[in-house]
Order: sequence, then structure tokens, then C-alpha cells
Amino acid sequence: MAFSTRQIKLTLLGLFSILILVWFAAGTLSETAGKTNDGETAAAPPATVPAADDNYVGSETCAACHEAQFKSFDATKHGELHNLSSWKGKVVGCESCHGPGKAHSEEGDPTKIISFKRMNSKAASEACLTCHAGKENHNNFRRGEHWRNNIGCTDCHSPHGTNHGDFKPASITFVGEVAKQNPDKATNLMLRQSEPQLCMSCHNETKSQFTKPFHHKVLEGAMNCSDCHNPHGGYEQKQVKLAVGADAACVKCHANKQGPFVYEHAPLKVEGCATCHTPHGASNSKMLKRPQVRQLCLECHSSITNPSDDLAPNAPSFHNQATVRYLECTVCHAAIHGSNTNKDFFR
Repeated sequence: MAFSTRQIKLTLLGLFSILILVWFAAGTLSETAGKTNDGETAAAPPATVPAADDNYVGSETCAACHEAQFKSFDATKHGELHNLSSWKGKVVGCESCHGPGKAHSEEGDPTKIISFKRMNSKAASEACLTCHAGKENHNNFRRGEHWRNNIGCTDCHSPHGTNHGDFKPASITFVGEVAKQNPDKATNLMLRQSEPQLCMSCHNETKSQFTKPFHHKVLEGAMNCSDCHNPHGGYEQKQVKLAVGADAACVKCHANKQGPFVYEHAPLKVEGCATCHTPHGASNSKMLKRPQVRQLCLECHSSITNPSDDLAPNAPSFHNQATVRYLECTVCHAAIHGSNTNKDFFR
């Protein structure tokens, strides 16, 4: 079917109008993104203001009154920005976050400086995101659970730096001596505590899971919560890392379970690892949800749960559950995550 010149022009005009509307909507969103629930505009750090501005007095002036904070801050990555070529000509130091300090230093008035203690969590986070946005790790913070529950950047991070060293546990099998003696010590990213302890201060239900007989070695220091979860938000349920499916965090370590296989086990591809495993910890071997493997298998491969045999083939009649040889399905069906050689997942 041929289109007339008039139809083509009308179509192009319609597309152009839609683009204009999208552009205006994006501008409106960008203006409202920096406001809190109360309508208060978040304080954005003046990173692009020339450092030669008379209203900026430099961090040395701040140190005259705030000596302890200055010493701690000076040793952090924030305090070393003046050494980076990309920050030449921009405001660095205390005033990059707290704003120009001339009026505050001359009058001693605390209202003449930006104070994050007087901000709510969203306003403080907006100030941080002015510099820390633009990377995949932080871009989704505003759609994350922490943002929705008023957990801001400074609830987990200390912008002035922490007052302790870089402690690391000494073992990946048992709890190392450093971890025993200093359970609250942070390790990186200017966290207020060590990452597992910090996360568990809110997510306290996970602590009991990590102390079960079979668990991921988080308390031992072999891995962190952020190895699987992105605390700054994401698209997946529970803010699991990587936007390619909830199991991406699992197969990052357990790569041999990923496939693709010639014969795929449907639950693994459709529902994922959590169909059979409890990710934080369990009382059962291999962190399985049931104490016996056959209990998991029969939840799908049973005439009771699947009478029509449509979703999963029922266990053959000769699989007598009173016989020891048929009590452990994976003795024969060893390649249960997927097989390249046998449709029944035999060895």
C-alpha cells in the first residue's frame, strides 16, 4: 500500500510532537527529582563553581574549628579530590558538599552553612547523587527499597571517613580473629560498620540464617551482602545484582550450573535456584529447602501434585519409596541442573 506525501508529512509531524512532549516531561522530572517529600529542594554540592569565588574560604579555614572532622576527612577519597585533574577549577574539600563557608566562618551562625544533620534522608542523598550518579551501581537508587523506606546514603556511609583501619578477617572457613575481636569494623567504601554487620542491623532476620549449619560464608568474611545484592537499587526482586535475571548472582560463582544444556531442567530456567535452595542458609545440606532430596523432587514429579503429567513426568511406578535405593533421586539423576547427554539427567 503506497503512502501519499501528505500522509508521510502528517506522520513525521506526529512523531516530532511526541518527542517534544517527552523532552518537556523529562525536564519536569529532573526539576522535581531534587525535591524532598516536603517540597524542600535538596542541597546540591557546588562542584562546578570556580574555587576562586570569594564566598569559598577553603578547608583549612574549616579545620580551625572542626579539626577532628578535617583530619578524618583529609585521608579519604573525598579529601583527595584536589589531586585529580578532572576536578581542577572546581570546589573541593568541605565546601564541595557544605557549600560556601565565608558567612558561616565569619558569623559562626550554623544556619549559614549546609548541614546534613538538618536534612531528611532523601535530601542528603540527592546531594550525594549530584556527584555519584551516572554509574550503573548508583543510577537506580531512587527506585530502590532503601530510597522508598527513607534510608539515605549517610545512614550507611560516613562522608568524613571512619576512625578505624582497614580490617579483614583472617579465614574464609572459620571466623577469623580480626572478625571476632572487631565485629563492627568497616572494610571499605567509608561504611560506618563492616558490611554484614551494617546490613544486619536492619535485616536482622538474615543473621539467624547465616548461622545455620549450611550457609554462604558471609559472617566469616569470605563474601559480602553486596556480592549478590545491590544496596543502591536495581530492577530485580530483593535488589539482586545484574539486570539479567535473579540467578545471575548465583551463576557468577556456580558457573557450572548455568548451562546452556542440551536438556534443561525446567524449574531452574523458569523459577530459578531459589526453587530448591535457600540462599542465605539452611539446616539442610547444600542449603536445600527440604531435608531429603526426594521431598523436593516429589513436589513436582508426583501424581498428587501433577495428576495429568503435563507439567512434569510422574515418578515411574517401580520407584518404590519404601526401598532404600529410590530414596535419593540424585544418586541416578546426578546432572539435575541440566545435562548434555541424557534427557533424564543421568550421569
